[in-house]
Amino acid sequence: MHKSLVMGEHIVRKLSSVEDRAQYNRQLINDIAALEEMLRSGRIEKSPIRIGAEQEFCLIDQQWLPASNAMNMLHAIDDDHFTTEIATYNLEANLDPVILKGDCFSRVHEQLETFIKKADRAAKAQNCRILLTGILPSIQHKHLKDEYMAPVERYFALNDTLKSLRGQDFELHIKGANEVHLEHHSVLFEGCNTSFQIHLQIDPDDFVKSYNWAQAIAGPVLSVCTNSPLLLGRELWAETRIALFTQSIDTRASGYHLNEREARVSFGEEWASGNAATIFKENILRFRSILTSTIEHDSLEMLSSGKVPKLKALALHNGTVYRWNRPCYGVTDGKPHLRIECRYIPSGPTTVDEIANMVFWVGVMSGRPSNYDDVAQKMNFKDVKNNFLNAARYGKASQMMWDGQLVPSQELITSTLLPIARKGLEKLKIDVKDINFYLSIIENRANGQDGCRWMQETYRNFRKENKRIDACRLLTRSIYHLQKEGDPISMWKVLGNEEVLEAEEKSVNQCMTRKVITVHENDSAALAAKVMEWRDIHHLPVINDKGKLVGLVSWSDMSSMQETTTVPVGDFMKRDLILVNPEESMTAARSMMNEHQIGCLPVVYHGALVGIITRNDCT
Repeated sequence: MHKSLVMGEHIVRKLSSVEDRAQYNRQLINDIAALEEMLRSGRIEKSPIRIGAEQEFCLIDQQWLPASNAMNMLHAIDDDHFTTEIATYNLEANLDPVILKGDCFSRVHEQLETFIKKADRAAKAQNCRILLTGILPSIQHKHLKDEYMAPVERYFALNDTLKSLRGQDFELHIKGANEVHLEHHSVLFEGCNTSFQIHLQIDPDDFVKSYNWAQAIAGPVLSVCTNSPLLLGRELWAETRIALFTQSIDTRASGYHLNEREARVSFGEEWASGNAATIFKENILRFRSILTSTIEHDSLEMLSSGKVPKLKALALHNGTVYRWNRPCYGVTDGKPHLRIECRYIPSGPTTVDEIANMVFWVGVMSGRPSNYDDVAQKMNFKDVKNNFLNAARYGKASQMMWDGQLVPSQELITSTLLPIARKGLEKLKIDVKDINFYLSIIENRANGQDGCRWMQETYRNFRKENKRIDACRLLTRSIYHLQKEGDPISMWKVLGNEEVLEAEEKSVNQCMTRKVITVHENDSAALAAKVMEWRDIHHLPVINDKGKLVGLVSWSDMSSMQETTTVPVGDFMKRDLILVNPEESMTAARSMMNEHQIGCLPVVYHGALVGIITRNDCT
């Protein structure tokens, strides 16, 4: 997508001083006034209607782990269509906008493939690969460190500002089939997400009706596009990106001391009303400005002199409010326009799936039945918001409240939305072959296999014979190879546990046991003996009241103790422990055990017990 449709400013700084805030607020107020004047005077472009997209993608190394070389890749690609993302293992390609007619979707698909091939050639020269997926399965805790943040000033400014506003570490708590509960001191959780963001230009006279319709259809559309059920090897939501992104930059600490009623990443709280400017005003009212930039021209002065303002202050504010359906203002070929950015669609699993998602969403948007022109009279906003959250949690298995009736998502898509999409695309005079081809992909996915289900079933098969990290790497490798073949996800075969990784030097992190059974230092020897007997283990880490590792007992330590003894474990445990870091190689771990003639090594990261390695793990 052309730069004129890209959100935000690259050269920004933290909005801190009173003078900076006063100047920025004046520019923001003037931008709103200029937008309102352009709406009143009919200066916002109504036609032709254009579409565009942003393709985010992951970089992976030869071990199928995140490859931290985005800046080198960007230099090697040498194309202004490509830009950074917050993490050094992600990049973004901005597609050129095209007029919504004829074979436009085939042409978008062709340009997307061209960009992917261009990035792929650069990746091979950099000894890495590119991957399209909502959340990279092989991301680990270590990839969330500050060193993996792209060296771009706006990311550091955003991180510092959000941390300052929050006043405490960021928290991540997502519960699905498994659970993740983490604290982190930066916004780098956001770097786990990659999406395929779709932009649709909207007639300004129809903007609010279109925006509310975009909200109404978000749940069912998302439900058939999910492909991100895993994070850090845990099965969570069907589209875990929704919860992850919401929490990754949530400035609301306990007590909501900023009095923000919702997270900066949100679906919204009510139907839109008024005009496009009203929606932008609501964002300004709900969310304080956090960044500023050098803005050389006053928008009202530009407007009065016959020039088209870019509304940079408004764009900067809007770029830090992450609505799943985000209103946008831009200028293309010297003409101002309004558009809706659909932000909830994940990247991948193939380009054909992504373009099918685009065709489906644009078709449903364009085919809005007249009885939904005032959707607020037909649906309760809370039902619509619940539809979206249910789709993120359960995907196609979700139930949707539609027209006052509870309808299975699959039925709503096939019986209602696909026919609406077809009519909308026909009204736009889209080529029939494109309509049939791309909508059939959505129909096959709705009635068959989607990305979420393929990933869940394949990962579970891999876990039967592999440690979590190796199963994640196998999954990443499988996505890569199947993605190269190009078939839509509905045609992918669920893989079995016969898949194996290439022989390589493994790290402790790849081989250690993570679910470590422990005893407390005040527990009795009898209990420790039974725990080892019940779990058929020979080593037990010992913790104190604060959960810190303080010792280790082994089966040999128990041999001289009577099973019924009440002697506490702390009285005879080993306190002088040999520890290992999870990033250490297994060769080094084996050498440490041989050198010290011990059978296990507690694995400690930043002072916390994260696993245990035994001689059996080394075989």
